[in-house]
Amino acid sequence: MDTLAIFGNHYQQGHFAGLRNFFDNLPSKGFKVYIEKDFALYLNSVGIETGEVTVVEEFPRGVDCVVSIGGDGTFLQAAQWVGRRETPILGVNTGHLGFLASYSLDDTDELLSVVADKRGRLERRAVIEVACDAMPDDFWPYALNEVAVLKGDSASMVTVNAEIDGYFLADYMSDGLVVSTPTGSTAYNLSLGGPILQPTLSCLVLSPIAAHSLTMRPLVVSGDSRIVLTPKSRARECRVSLDGRSFLMHSGDSLVLKEAPFKVCVVRRPDGNFSRLLRNKLGWATRP
Repeated sequence: MDTLAIFGNHYQQGHFAGLRNFFDNLPSKGFKVYIEKDFALYLNSVGIETGEVTVVEEFPRGVDCVVSIGGDGTFLQAAQWVGRRETPILGVNTGHLGFLASYSLDDTDELLSVVADKRGRLERRAVIEVACDAMPDDFWPYALNEVAVLKGDSASMVTVNAEIDGYFLADYMSDGLVVSTPTGSTAYNLSLGGPILQPTLSCLVLSPIAAHSLTMRPLVVSGDSRIVLTPKSRARECRVSLDGRSFLMHSGDSLVLKEAPFKVCVVRRPDGNFSRLLRNKLGWATRP
């Protein structure tokens, strides 16, 4: 018997019929099912029956696959819930773009069969690990998409001193600096003019935000690089964001970025490929 854990968000309006169909079909595959507590309470509040499932708060042991129901932000939260276990995560998109999701609720029969028969294509995605003295003790120090160093409340720009493997790279005078994984190359990095990277590559992208110099362009470095960033600003504090979660650090302090010792395992369609993903999600080669 395969064991599933289900994680989702609280923004499922317009998808209630699909969710009912999803949970109605779970018993036919013989899955043992766990569901994250907050999502279960939300479904109960909108009248969706989840059937014979076990409600949990912490991620349970022995799970074969996690089903994330929501958008890309929900997928990132599901990855944090899974933690360092490398349990495969399958995304079901009920959000907007859903770049990390391969299925919708309309594909319930197909996606459950793919999970039951273990036919999904597994992609191991690199994660950034961050070390910083200012980071709160309970803060999850990993990012699947990107790490951003941003100016604080002041309108003044920030200068981010960047070192790669112990060697000085540059002082980025800008509104901030984004260090992105290949998975995150289609997120914040893309909006900054950074390159789109095949998500299974081993590399990182440094992309300045509104750089003060035209020569400051996105830079791709090796995935095993050790990056040290030291922001300096007229403001006393700068903001550090990891996949949208943030904390404040003092100007002049440093943070260290390196590849984490684990991967996030993403389940894709058996016939999926990166070229199809770009066409379907970003509309490549689509004429107006």
